Amino acid sequence: MPHQRESGPFDQTATPRATIGQKLRGYFLTGIIVAGPLAVTVYITTWIIGLIDSWFKPLIPSGLFPEWMVPYNVPGLGLIIAFVSLTLLGFLTANLVGRWLIGFGETLLGRMPVVRGLYKGVKQVFETIFSQQGTSFRKVGLIEYPGKGLWSLVFLSTAPEGEIQSALPGADEYVSVFLPCTPNPTTGFFVYVKRKDVIDLTISIDEGAKLIMSAGLIQPSAASAPVKISNPSNPPQQA
Repeated sequence: MPHQRESGPFDQTATPRATIGQKLRGYFLTGIIVAGPLAVTVYITTWIIGLIDSWFKPLIPSGLFPEWMVPYNVPGLGLIIAFVSLTLLGFLTANLVGRWLIGFGETLLGRMPVVRGLYKGVKQVFETIFSQQGTSFRKVGLIEYPGKGLWSLVFLSTAPEGEIQSALPGADEYVSVFLPCTPNPTTGFFVYVKRKDVIDLTISIDEGAKLIMSAGLIQPSAASAPVKISNPSNPPQQA
């Protein structure tokens, strides 16, 4: 009786061939992975440009447009005008005359009961977010919430000051945090917690936002990794 050699770890095994249906399904999913993010990005970018154009283009007198441009809708023209106008406004505000005009306008708004509070609140938000010396979210952390053994992702803000700092109990250091909701991180809870109860993370704000919006599907460690596109002609082997 001939001796049969046992199969070793380096022996080649037959790879099952993919059916036509499996190939088509793999090609279709690969096309979605490639075209999906591109299509969504183009759509959102086009929508934003069209929205800004609809705001600024009606403010421009028609006589300023060249004759060849009047019958056509040039996308992005309003965006360019908005960028130039805001940059010019910032340049004028840095001068003495510009500061006087801004101060005069704020004085008028300060005398309006309802508009006064709205303007001051919105101005503080914009100064905090867009100012180069602002104190916007720069750290991501974890707090034990909503119960023991349950941890939630938070964005660290500034330490409490003034009356809030003196009203908080104990001599511990506190910090204000924003606890965003999934999948919309623009809504959530704003709370003061003890600094020692916050676990600092090294991930960026963008990675934390992706983690929240994807409900944990996009992990920070894999956020920068390239997308692996499987070859439908070589399906995974089943054990």
